[in-house]
This record gives sequence, structure tokens and C-alpha cells, in this order.
Amino acid sequence: MPARAAITDANPSVDEMEARVARFARLRPTDDYVDAAIPGCERTTWRVLGTPPDAPLAAEGFHLNIVQCAPGKSAPLHSHLTQEVFVALTGRWQVFWGPQGERSLVLEPCDTVSIPPGLSRGFRNVGDAPALLLGMASGQDPGMIDWPAPVRAAAAAAGVALP
Repeated sequence: MPARAAITDANPSVDEMEARVARFARLRPTDDYVDAAIPGCERTTWRVLGTPPDAPLAAEGFHLNIVQCAPGKSAPLHSHLTQEVFVALTGRWQVFWGPQGERSLVLEPCDTVSIPPGLSRGFRNVGDAPALLLGMASGQDPGMIDWPAPVRAAAAAAGVALP
């Protein structure tokens, strides 16, 4: 028989639960997504769940970010060692993938896509206004990102040093 969660008498106070809330208005954008300095890839990313102090709320085995960018802006083609899930919160988002990013689909608000580990992927705001996208990566360390040669060349041309 599979394990079942126990019913307990746990009843945290409002203050204890408030300590487990990441208020969007209090989040501070991260500046460590170096590929956001590539022309056309400008975006703002807020870490929500992950490893403190980088993210305000701790989570085991997954990380959650909120991304905002202007129409036409994107995250360039890149790959992770982990699974990644995108949820369109507002606007329209093109998710593209493949060795050259040749395949794509469009997400409307509340649409969700799951990207397998190792698949090169990126996303672009294809709406007509700034929009929000939720990104969630699995694993203890969703970093270790790599970029294909064309993205590395665009970064180098813009004076951006990708790791």
C-alpha cells in the first residue's frame, strides 16, 4: 500500500505562515542571468523558490522564478541538465526548442509546457505588451546551463561573457 500523509494537529500561526510567503511586491530582481545582457534577450527575473538567500523561500528539488520581458524579447536557446516547466501567467509566449530552435509553440495565459532535461529551449514574448512567465526547474541545482555556438557568438559580439 502506498504511503499516505498523516492527518496532524499542526496549526501554524498566521505569522509563521506569513514567513512562508514570497510577496511579489517585495521580491528583488536577480542580475545573475548573464544571457539577459545579450541584445534582444533583456528580461527581468525574480527568484521565488529555491535555495536561500538567492530565493526567499526554500524548496527541495525544484526552483521557481517569475520572468517579465517586453514584446519581442526572449531568453536565448539554452539547455539545462534538469526538467523545466513554463506557465504563461500573462500575454502570449513562444517556446522554441531544438538544435537551432527551429520548432516552437505558443502558450496563452495558464498554458503549461514541460521541457525534458537536455533539450535546447528558449522563450519569447510574442504578445503586444510586457508579460509574465513562470519558470520552474527541477533538481537541487538547476544551473549548469549551456548555450549553443550561435548564442555564444551573439554574447561575445555584445561583450557578454557566458560561463
